[in-house]
Amino acid sequence: VKSRVMANALSQLIQDSSKVYVMGHKFSDLDTLGAAAGVCCIARKFGTPCRIVMDANKTAAGQLRDRMLSAPEYSKAFLSPQEAFLHADSRTLLVVVDTNRLEACTRVAVIDHHRRAATYITNATMSFHEPYASSACELMAELLEELVEQPDILHVEAEAMLSGIMLDTKDFTVRTGERTFEAAAFLRRAGADTSEVKKLLQTDMEHTVARYKILQTASIYRADIAIAAPTEPQERIVAAQAADELLNIAGVTASLVIYPMGNGDVFISARSIGELNVQLVMEALGGG
Repeated sequence: VKSRVMANALSQLIQDSSKVYVMGHKFSDLDTLGAAAGVCCIARKFGTPCRIVMDANKTAAGQLRDRMLSAPEYSKAFLSPQEAFLHADSRTLLVVVDTNRLEACTRVAVIDHHRRAATYITNATMSFHEPYASSACELMAELLEELVEQPDILHVEAEAMLSGIMLDTKDFTVRTGERTFEAAAFLRRAGADTSEVKKLLQTDMEHTVARYKILQTASIYRADIAIAAPTEPQERIVAAQAADELLNIAGVTASLVIYPMGNGDVFISARSIGELNVQLVMEALGGG
């Protein structure tokens, strides 16, 4: 019922807007871009121009972005944050996906599955916030079921959203519920090719080697927490993949990869499959 209510609210906002911008967290991933593709699909259904705001140099979904750009509907769909700021007007709707934090905003809709942070957007016109969900793409699939027919969804859009679900659930092994599989089945019926989705989740040889070098620095803390602390600067996506990989060790319920960025900053990528809520740990350290 809530999905139907949220779908109606979002469709009304889109129809009342001059244009729609979609953005997610600073370092976009498959879940962010997949959810953005879902918003574009809905906006196209109602004839409202929609653009995806992202930094092409700060993304873990470059391959998906390139695939979307090859589709005629997405040839001009991407723009930088600077361009979005210059072209926005008072009737522009900003849809924030896969995060619930933003510096400043006026006309905003939020679609997110993360635990609410201290800087949660409190003045959003619409907020579809469900921490039970596996991913933003799962929530977006629920909205699409209410608003569009399956033929309206491009294959690249269905594959983008399915890749987001698979990324955040580690191939349906964590944080999954009944609705997660229902969303995946809907996207499969909409034309998502699982072999193409698998390609989106692949990493190149350089990243694979870098990931295993991080794993070599790992040690076990308090019997069930794996900590890796490489001394060399790492790419953010590689560190996140290494944190995921550490959870495959028998008995490990949480993992942390602590690494320098080369500018004096230290980043941490944390994951959990047990009772320890690593997001609370990261929030205590100023992240989350």
